[in-house]
Amino acid sequence: MDATILLNINVIIYLISELILYFLLFIAFLISFYTVFNWDYNSFSKKQYLLEKRAFLVMSIILFSFVIKFMLLPYFVYVIDKLSNLVPGAMCAAGVVSANSYGFILLFFKLLIIFGMILWLVLNHYDLESKKYDYFKAKNWIFIAIFILLSIEILLDILYFSSIDPNRPVSCCSTLFGHLEGENPLPFGLDIKRLLILFFALFFISQLALLTDQNFLILIGIGAFLYISYYSVVYFFGTYIYELPTHKCPFCMLQKEYYYIGYLIWGTLFGGSFIALVSAILSLTIGVKTKKAKLLSSFLLGFFVTLCIGYVAFYYLKNGVFL
Repeated sequence: MDATILLNINVIIYLISELILYFLLFIAFLISFYTVFNWDYNSFSKKQYLLEKRAFLVMSIILFSFVIKFMLLPYFVYVIDKLSNLVPGAMCAAGVVSANSYGFILLFFKLLIIFGMILWLVLNHYDLESKKYDYFKAKNWIFIAIFILLSIEILLDILYFSSIDPNRPVSCCSTLFGHLEGENPLPFGLDIKRLLILFFALFFISQLALLTDQNFLILIGIGAFLYISYYSVVYFFGTYIYELPTHKCPFCMLQKEYYYIGYLIWGTLFGGSFIALVSAILSLTIGVKTKKAKLLSSFLLGFFVTLCIGYVAFYYLKNGVFL
């Protein structure tokens, strides 16, 4: 096995950071697992008092670890983007992600964990506001589920980086996200015009649902908007970021040449969508009032759409034509 990738300084920093956080969260997991079976807020026993002290410690560990985990996701993308200089054929992170069978699975797990962490953070916020810790057991079970996903993720991290062969050519983004002439890469047989109509229609439906607190509509609207937004960014809005109609890639916009704007675009899209979905789920399942979270989601998604439109408008004002 060629150790070139594992000895890369960025990979070393990333893996060590992940292992340290995993160790901290493992401690939190053990305490949470014990606490969730013994918790009784109505009890005034010494045991309950100790559990409450431990619960505060665990919450602090989880909050700290989750904040760092949020920061590690963009750093992970940055690391694999840097590795494109070592992997033949890779022009950006897209080629490195596809370098072995673990890459896209790992990326999926990272997004799933981000969703879980947002779910825990929102529920923790309302649990602390309740004064009687009404959602204490629920958020602990959510954390236990997240820790199981984290255990899979850390294994995939190691398998992924150790399986990248720096001597084996990979496909570039134009091959991965491009398409042969006559083929349509868009879902449901849509063309660009219909894709954009659907994009803006779903955005307004989602905003209306968030502002009027319609939870079922939020789940359907935001889920569909997230899906359509991915294709809209890759196959339309992204071309205005690159100022090249043939360049279709979700990763290149994360590079320095484009002022790292991809982090803001994907961050607001996924952040806003995940917060909205989490808020609707919590409202429907345990009756938590999540109006503040929905307003935050509305702002983030509005910012995402404004940013996308801004690139199209800037290009048109600059060149007098559309791509």
